[in-house]
Amino acid sequence: MFSRWNWVACGFSLVLSICSPDASGGLVQSCGHIIPESPVLALGSNFTALCILNESCLDFGNIYASQIIWKIKNRLVPKEQYREINRTVSSVTFNDTSSLATPLTCNILADGQIEQNIYGITVTVGLPPEKPKNLSCIVHQVSKLTYVMTCTWNPGRHTFLDTQFRLKYRWPEEIFPDCIPKDVNNSCTISDIQFFVNTEIWVEATNALGKAESDHLVVDPIDIVKPLSPQNVSVSSGVLPTVLQLYWENWISDAVMTLKFNIRYRIVGDTNWMEIPSEDTASPRTSFSVQGLRPYTEYVFSIRCMKEDGEGYWSDWSDEKTGITTEDEPSKGPPIWRIIDTSHSPAFWTVHLLWKALKPFEANGVILQYELTVRDKSSLSSPLKKYNVTSTNHTLQLREGTYEVTLIARNSVGASPPSVLLIPASNSKAPVKNLRTLPKHDKLWVGWTAPNSYVLKYVIEWCLMSSSSDCSIEWQIALGDVQGIDLKGIKPFKCYLITVYPLYADGQGSGQSVKAYLKQDRPSKGPTVQTKKVGKAEAVLTWNHLTVEEQNGFIRNYTILYKTIDGNETVVTVDPSKTEYTLSSLTSDTLYTVRMMASTDNGSRTGPDFTFTTQKFGKGEIEAIVVPVCLAFLLIVLLGVLFCFNKRDLIKKHIWPIVPDPSKSNIAQWSPQVPAKHNFSSKDQMYPEGSFTDVSVVEIEADDKKSFSEQDLKPFDLLKKEKSTSEGHSSGIGGSSCMSSPRQSVSDSDEGETTQNTSSTVQYSTVVLNGYRDQTPVQVFSRSESTQPLLDSEERSEDHAGGSDSTAQRQQYFRQNGGQDETNTDRPCFERTKQITHANEGDVGFVQLQISGQSSQPLGLGMEKNTQEAAVSNVLQICTEGLTVRPETVEENPLSVDEMPKSYLPQTVRQGGYMPQ
Repeated sequence: MFSRWNWVACGFSLVLSICSPDASGGLVQSCGHIIPESPVLALGSNFTALCILNESCLDFGNIYASQIIWKIKNRLVPKEQYREINRTVSSVTFNDTSSLATPLTCNILADGQIEQNIYGITVTVGLPPEKPKNLSCIVHQVSKLTYVMTCTWNPGRHTFLDTQFRLKYRWPEEIFPDCIPKDVNNSCTISDIQFFVNTEIWVEATNALGKAESDHLVVDPIDIVKPLSPQNVSVSSGVLPTVLQLYWENWISDAVMTLKFNIRYRIVGDTNWMEIPSEDTASPRTSFSVQGLRPYTEYVFSIRCMKEDGEGYWSDWSDEKTGITTEDEPSKGPPIWRIIDTSHSPAFWTVHLLWKALKPFEANGVILQYELTVRDKSSLSSPLKKYNVTSTNHTLQLREGTYEVTLIARNSVGASPPSVLLIPASNSKAPVKNLRTLPKHDKLWVGWTAPNSYVLKYVIEWCLMSSSSDCSIEWQIALGDVQGIDLKGIKPFKCYLITVYPLYADGQGSGQSVKAYLKQDRPSKGPTVQTKKVGKAEAVLTWNHLTVEEQNGFIRNYTILYKTIDGNETVVTVDPSKTEYTLSSLTSDTLYTVRMMASTDNGSRTGPDFTFTTQKFGKGEIEAIVVPVCLAFLLIVLLGVLFCFNKRDLIKKHIWPIVPDPSKSNIAQWSPQVPAKHNFSSKDQMYPEGSFTDVSVVEIEADDKKSFSEQDLKPFDLLKKEKSTSEGHSSGIGGSSCMSSPRQSVSDSDEGETTQNTSSTVQYSTVVLNGYRDQTPVQVFSRSESTQPLLDSEERSEDHAGGSDSTAQRQQYFRQNGGQDETNTDRPCFERTKQITHANEGDVGFVQLQISGQSSQPLGLGMEKNTQEAAVSNVLQICTEGLTVRPETVEENPLSVDEMPKSYLPQTVRQGGYMPQ
């Protein structure tokens, strides 16, 4: 316990001994120090530092060298680099100082592991200075009498230390103050110099690690002078059009030095300078005549100077000055060419003459006009045609032939040599061969192989192709010994048509053409594909060529890509010259998607998608089905027609039954010789003629009833039953069907059908009245509208009353009634109401009315008058049911027995006889 408190007290005493002030107010001496103190070390060298402890600290705090630790910028140095020399000294060694950093500290671990800093130093690492190199000096002329000398050198590598450079110079017997550079370390300017004295000059570099000195330079400052450039330069035109005169001033005295000059010049707009030969300007001067210039050309001049013997430096170039030469005659004739248009008539030409303006160095002045001469070589007697033109083109109307065109350019001084163009009647000479193009940077090279004949020159035409406008032709002339030229001003991604014509002394060769691109790109759009025809397994696709503006290069091929909705895409390559292609092996009734791609040498572009659906049936399949079916149908129809033709009698019998003519019926034999007189005057007035039809009457005498057997009377019983059953049905006499046309049948046939078509109608409407007690009955006949044939056997021969002498009268009677019936077949039912004449009260009979298309109904008539009136009223009510009809008024004036006509029985009901149906 005592020991631990003892160590704490000792550590506290050590801190106090290190940090406590002394009586004089300073700090107490530390417990140690480091040797060397703040060293400057060479980069990459070895370094050893020693930390020495004071003896006082050892005795008081029990501190020893073994407890020392070293740190570099608070980073612990490995203990392998430590060395304990004795109990108060510890060293650390670094093999490479490049890893050193500042500060380097010596620390101690006291008891209780308390780390205390003993001492620290700053370590500087750098390089010694190198020997300055390439020392050179130049004397600059500041003004006419002021000169300064500036020396420059190469300071060498960076030392990482503060290094000082000093420029030293001296005469053989005098030393001058050093020149110390400011803000730089590689140059220094001396303002006080003397010419014609050799001066020794050198550079000295110094830092903490050493000193270095450059080579010594001995020079006379007059030999290193850079004079000022000539001043006040001016240019004036000379006497000749190819000469310009230069003037200037020198700012250095000939007493100091003599100068030589250098003159350069160039044409305005050109970047290439030309120089006057140095031997022409090697002597002192203040003017010079520049010769060999182009007439009427503007030039730029500049001058510089240096010491005549060549020692020293050239001055800077003077300010540039311009001058223009005077005019001269044009040096050559304008290049001329022609374009012949024969579209209106082959026998008459429209000749467009074109020529290029002369270049400035060829025109030698301002061209005032062009003189054009045309001579017809086909006719020697034709006069020359002369034209004065101020533009660079002219149009002539010439007949077909050979012409010689001469062109002269004229300025204010004179005329140019003539340019001659021969226009032959035909281009019959040999053309060039192997015409080709090749892009070169921003130019398009056009080459060809010369024909075997001698060529004076070549004309190269080119034009930018366009789909919306005509080709604007540009042209150029090349000499006959040239087989290729560079075309300038060609745009990339544009198609040009290039044509080369060889010109001979006696004619012209035909032109050879080629299309070319300076640069190519992929098309700006893809082709738009459509279908021209779609079948079951094939489809014809069509498209338009891309315009020349859209192609951007040579179209090498078209690619068709098509697929179904869920199928794989199929690719087909098509020649670029085609605009149509047929897709085969397609699936019927299937939707396809197709698109098309155009490709150049530099890429491809795809057009929009297009869809189409193949047909379900192929060509001819529908015809193969329809035609046999139609033929079979026609064959069946034909066979049916033949069958009907062969069986026409049978079919006619079923469809159109034969209706016998009533006028030819045997019933005429029982007709009265004189028809009954109808004394219904009031009726005739009320109803016009033909409104009523006759009623056939079958009379059965009451007295004869006994002679009939029971079987013969059954039909009358049936008639009575039919009446009783028909009273409750609309289909009887009183039904709505009575209002239909007389021709209307039970089958509801149209009113337009004839009575022959109605097979269901009943034959006759009959009123039967029996005499009462041997009294003569009143009989009225009315014609029926029925089309049912009469009975085959109407009565036996013995029942015929009367002889053959009355037959003709009876037949005539029926024919009249028959004619009346035929003209009134369309009258309504109520117009055919039967008129019934009262008989004696004792008469007993039956009334039977038959209506077209309805069943016959028997009606019983009583003996009393009211019974007869009821029967008549019942008949009228039945025929007018469902339709409002004015009822008929029945005449009640009875006839006497003598006035009553004798009734006849058309059919006598006997055993085995017939009754009306």
